[in-house]
Amino acid sequence: MTNTELILNMLAESATTDFAKDQNPQGMNETVTVSKQGGSVAKAARKEYELQSGKQVISPLNALDIKALEGQSTQID
Repeated sequence: MTNTELILNMLAESATTDFAKDQNPQGMNETVTVSKQGGSVAKAARKEYELQSGKQVISPLNALDIKALEGQSTQID
């Protein structure tokens, strides 16, 4: 997972938290709706980033892969 992926994940979590505080969902169905709203914010940001940068955000790397690459001159992002 790259830094950009982590940032977008944090954006989704933060947006979902804000929406949940505002909407006070009751029950699973309402919570799912709020979660999808938060995810859609991050999805829109991801698509815009990919459009403007020409880079794909989603990576097959996980934290263990990145740790193994530390110290090498390979740029992950």
